[in-house]
Order: sequence, then C-alpha cells, then structure tokens
Amino acid sequence: MRLSDLAYDLPEGLIAQAPAAERDGSRLLVLSRATGIVGHHVFRELPTLLRPGDLLVLNDTKVIPARLAGRWESGGSVELLLLREAEPGVWEALVKPAAKARPGRVIVLGDGGRARVAAYAGPGRRLLRFDPGSDARGLLERHGRIPLPPYIRRPGSNVPRPGSGHSAFRNPESAMDRERYQTVYAREEGAIAAPTAGLHFTEALLDAVAGAGIGVRRITLHVGPGTFQPIRAARIRDHRMEPERYVIPEATAQAVKAAKAEGRRVIAVGTTAVRTLEHSALRGGEVQAGPAEADLFITPGHRFRVVDGMVTNFHLPGSTPLVLVAALAGLERVKAAYAEAVARGYRFYSYGDAMLIL
Repeated sequence: MRLSDLAYDLPEGLIAQAPAAERDGSRLLVLSRATGIVGHHVFRELPTLLRPGDLLVLNDTKVIPARLAGRWESGGSVELLLLREAEPGVWEALVKPAAKARPGRVIVLGDGGRARVAAYAGPGRRLLRFDPGSDARGLLERHGRIPLPPYIRRPGSNVPRPGSGHSAFRNPESAMDRERYQTVYAREEGAIAAPTAGLHFTEALLDAVAGAGIGVRRITLHVGPGTFQPIRAARIRDHRMEPERYVIPEATAQAVKAAKAEGRRVIAVGTTAVRTLEHSALRGGEVQAGPAEADLFITPGHRFRVVDGMVTNFHLPGSTPLVLVAALAGLERVKAAYAEAVARGYRFYSYGDAMLIL
C-alpha cells in the first residue's frame, strides 16, 4: 500500500466543527467486513446492532488541558504542549518556537510558575524541569487549554489547514469543548487528544448496552502525538509509530480471554483500543494484563488476534487510523463506504459521525 492509496475527496463543509446536539444522536454507518454492505443508523441504536455476549472495550483515558502559554524570562512569547511527566517535576513538551528553546533557558508561566529547558527530546521537543514551587499539574488545571485538532476552528484560532497533522498551538477551545471533547467515561488523565469514537456514548446508552447482554470493559491508552504523526513515507510499511503508554486491567484481560475462548466477538471502541488489544496479544498470543507501550502499526495484512469489530469515526486521508481501519475491513470497502458517507452528508473527523465495522 502506498500513501496515495489513502486519498479521498472530502468537501470542507463536512468537517465537523462541533459535536451533535446529543452525543448518541450522531449518525452511524455500519459496514460489513464480509460483504461490504453498508447500512445507515443512529448511534443510540448500537445495542440493537450488536449481539448478546459481545464484549465492548473502551479506552478511558482523559484529555488533560495540556496547552500552556508563557514567555521567556528574557522576553518573547512561547507556547507549550505538555506530553507526559518523564519523572517528578520534569515534563516532555512540544515547544514553539523550538529554535529558541535552548537548554538552560527559563520559561515564565501563569501564577509566576517557572520551567527551565533541561534537554533536547526530539524534533520540536524538550524536557522541561519545573521549579520546586511550580506545580505543572496545578498550572494546567488553572491555565491550561484543551489541545483541539487543527481542523476544529474556533474564533481567534490561527492553525494550519485541515490535513496538515495535529497541532495544539493557537487553537483556543470553547466552553463546550471542555465537556464534549471528553468521553463520559474518561477517568485516567494523560491524553493530549480524545479517543473520539467514544464521544458518542452517554451513560444511558452504556446502561442500554449492558441491559442488552453486551459486556463492557475498559483499557487505558494515553493518546499522544504518535496517533497523529503524519505518514510521510511513500510506502506505508516504512512508517514507524511512536510508542504510547497503556494499561490493561486484569478484569479486562480475563473478560477478553473468556470471550475469545467462547467464540464471542470483541468490539473495540476506537483505534486506540484496537492497537492496545492487538499489541498486548503479540506477547504470547493473548491479551495480557498490566502496563506496556504500544508501537504497533496495524496495516493491511495484519492478523487480528483479538478484535472482531470496531466502533470508529471517519479519519483523515493518509492517516495511521485510516490505515488501521483499512486493515480490518479492506481498503476498497472502506473507500467505498467513505464515498457513500460523503454523498449522504455524514460529518467527518473528531466531532463527526461514526462507523461500526462488523
């Protein structure tokens, strides 16, 4: 597969700028892996589209308000996207402008917080050591902003055009984004982007799923830049995924093993849940409980050991999530389904409508 195979035409007007009025009121395109037949539903119908005994696996990561604005102690503005705490008081961050982020320079943040550039950590990235009295998590809580994708445009935003990759800089969120760019079951802080397939669920819908005899279990994968890293290699297989941290609880591992042993389907909610389960199963052939880092790039030809179906959104052309969807359902069937979704006016990307692949 080549990068050019992942192109498709999308009118800019179909890029969702806000979520549906009701989370579970989004449209739901159902795609058969076996036949390619497409059906059209509303997301709240999900319990009727699954079977009793199916197991849904959700990613309960929580998006942190990871964007911080500050200034250099010597003058000039600087923008940070905190990615992860590498050790107590030291955070890996994307820094803009990166060219000025030389080790030793000091950044002044809200409430007088201070951080010093400690070391290089990759292109555009630095390790920042916060002063002992400067609590990074507290600064995020008081002054941080939600890192929206660049195609969600808000008044005052100054971000790249759609398709240019994930950028959190200069894209302020609205009050609505604080609630809606987060799943209702988010509880483990650490993501810089939402696992957007889960945005369609409500507590009532989860109750209806359970009431239909469908199991629900959780994993945690903290979505990082790797999920949004653009594919720049002409040949897809030459792309490398950046590792992302995950944890599989013992109860989830046991539930997945039981479902597979009994011939029941495992339905992952989102590409992050798919990668977590499939990466874990590489170690010994079945899902393992505990922490690890997923660097698995799922491409066509991958043998799915765990996942039988998935709930997902509509993804950017040339993106790694789109490659994963093509690996599960077949590239031509996915492109045909996307073309039908465009023709029928489905809404695309993070705040858009959903697909169910079975």
